[in-house]
Amino acid sequence: MHIVHGRAAGATAQARGATFTGTVWGDPVLPTTDGTTVNSVTFTPGARTYWHHHERGQLLVVTAGTGWVCTHGEPPQPLTVGDVVWVPPGERHWHGAGPGSILTHTAVSLGTTTWLDEVSEAEYGEAR
Repeated sequence: MHIVHGRAAGATAQARGATFTGTVWGDPVLPTTDGTTVNSVTFTPGARTYWHHHERGQLLVVTAGTGWVCTHGEPPQPLTVGDVVWVPPGERHWHGAGPGSILTHTAVSLGTTTWLDEVSEAEYGEAR
């Protein structure tokens, strides 16, 4: 058993960059343990991940703001506080804030994450 009281000891929020569009901050909740990583992630308006997928899936719990999540080949789906998203293993997707709001979610990522290409402005625009 491992208990983390509030967040990982000594952890600091980190600006995310190479696999995100816009300003995004990640706050480690639990360092990678047994292939599971838990972060609180805050996206500024319009910020989003690149397309990516997870070896064993991902769970997102929206804690503030509004935004979008999108599975490749499907229309983006709106997100709001209290929403919970399960992304199955290997499913190509992106998620991020709407154009007029921040989005904060707790992300539980299982296994390795494979980062792909940037979400284009046209793809993001489908969410509006």
